[in-house]
Amino acid sequence: MTRTITAMLGSVLIPLMLGGCGSGPEEKPQRDSMAMGSVAKVDKDAVTLSARQIADAGIEVAIPDVGGVVGALEVPALIQADPQGLQVVSATIGGRLVSLTRNLGQAVRRGDTLAVIESREAASLNAEVEAARARLSLAQSSLRREQRLFAERVSPEQDLIAARTAAIEAGIALRLAQQQLGATGGGGGALNRIAMRSPIAGQVVARPAVLGQTVDANAELYRVANLSRVAIAASVSPADASRVRPGIAVEVTAAGRRQQGRVTFVSPMLDDGTRLVQVIAALDNAAGQWRVGEPVTAAFQLPASGDRSIAVPSTAVQSVENRTVVFARTPTGFRAIPVTTGRRNGDRVIVTSGLTGRERIATTNSFTLKAELGKSGDMEM
Repeated sequence: MTRTITAMLGSVLIPLMLGGCGSGPEEKPQRDSMAMGSVAKVDKDAVTLSARQIADAGIEVAIPDVGGVVGALEVPALIQADPQGLQVVSATIGGRLVSLTRNLGQAVRRGDTLAVIESREAASLNAEVEAARARLSLAQSSLRREQRLFAERVSPEQDLIAARTAAIEAGIALRLAQQQLGATGGGGGALNRIAMRSPIAGQVVARPAVLGQTVDANAELYRVANLSRVAIAASVSPADASRVRPGIAVEVTAAGRRQQGRVTFVSPMLDDGTRLVQVIAALDNAAGQWRVGEPVTAAFQLPASGDRSIAVPSTAVQSVENRTVVFARTPTGFRAIPVTTGRRNGDRVIVTSGLTGRERIATTNSFTLKAELGKSGDMEM
């Protein structure tokens, strides 16, 4: 019976002793895991990324704008030809078109002959130039003769004075005839022809003239445009016009194209029909990507108004768990910072609280950080 009691006590005590010895190591990892869980909750807004991972994800970092450009004023606009780069070549006299030297799209240089007009008026002008030249030659010959005779004391001084006066008058008459002919475009290869020349270098964008037709004076023959620079015409409200000044930048966008220009003119008057203010900006078009008459969107970069507004790109703002956040750079990656946003101006968003303006925030591909933050939340669950 003594053996039976001893065996029963052994069967009970041995498992208890073994269980007590193993309880220490099993509870420690459990406590460690609980501690790690509490740390993970503290860092729930952190995204850990290396510099290489940030570069591979195409994430760019920048400091918010503080008291600088507070946004952009976006308005519809229209591409127009530069007023100095568009010229109409008109007939200076009436007559028949006997030559048209350029077609649509062809390049021209300044002074190139574009058309030749044959007319009686051209013949009269050319004849007057030739007659004035002949009279001047005769007057100069008479002057030389009188100068010789006066030196030989054969002719009186009054004859010399009269000859000199006649020569001067003949010279004036020739210059006047030449200027009258030049005002019509100059000679066209014959006494009855006048050449119409291009006033600027560019390319032909319109040619309403038809070879052989009879045209009146001032009829449009060609339209030549130098489109290496174009103008942007927009209309803004009087309130916005007070913030748009000559010299500020304007970003022009249309159909996958984007380019920056400069405001050159803000009208001091309201348009009678729209009661808006016209704004003109210049845009480089050396590549020929902008076409006259094309509708575009113009975003005028407004200057600071003197406050300390903080502006961030709209691509930097994300929505995470019903919170509006931006991602600030940390030594180990990024941290989501809750912010309160205000008005939106173009591609900029005003942040009214949450940022000091000294943070380095993710300005591009911040949606990647939002996705990484979502993965971390799923792992914790």
